Amino acid sequence: MSLSQIQIIKALADALQWLERELAWGAPVQELRHLTGRIGELYTAMITRGQMAAAVNQRGYDVVSAEGERISVKTITSATRVDFNRATIDQVDRVVILRINLDEGEPSLEELMDLPIAEVIPQLRDIGTALYFPVSRNPRPPADLSKLKETAQASWQGYTISQLENGTILVERDGAPVNPTKPVLREIARQHGVDIMNAMGNPKNTRSLGSDVIRALTA
Repeated sequence: MSLSQIQIIKALADALQWLERELAWGAPVQELRHLTGRIGELYTAMITRGQMAAAVNQRGYDVVSAEGERISVKTITSATRVDFNRATIDQVDRVVILRINLDEGEPSLEELMDLPIAEVIPQLRDIGTALYFPVSRNPRPPADLSKLKETAQASWQGYTISQLENGTILVERDGAPVNPTKPVLREIARQHGVDIMNAMGNPKNTRSLGSDVIRALTA
């Protein structure tokens, strides 16, 4: 059964919440491969307006895009290589490689590669028993936040809390950036009756907590 885009987006949000819950319980992200893999597939289906492959463990690919491209999705956390099956690589039209990064325990997706298979194959290393693509350990530099518009702002006792158009929360005190931001947000939330837990009983992530704090301060 095919999923609507709304269903795919909701499933992705649910999977990310499950990942945050597992991390809050102390599970190492490297041990959550099934969950991180599903997150990568759902994300790819969302950005390509596609569908998950019809069969479980479909040979070679995981997602079919709106244009009919068969996409192999590889989602890593700390791995430095991505393996490909020599026997099924001819079933793939496009490759998407994603990395899940953690910032203060919050997961975010970084796109490492999104290329047609014809451009990927020359970059693969052949060690006889396998084909693989080497991945740098270093994440890409963070986005230039100065180019993003501010969508909301509130102030409290010398602190300025801002929300950018991508959801990022910034905290400054007397004009100087405050990092990490979550301890300050939790203290402000406590003093203004804002619940720091979400509906599932897990601590809110920085974006959700920051948004609620701004809302409380500007109410």
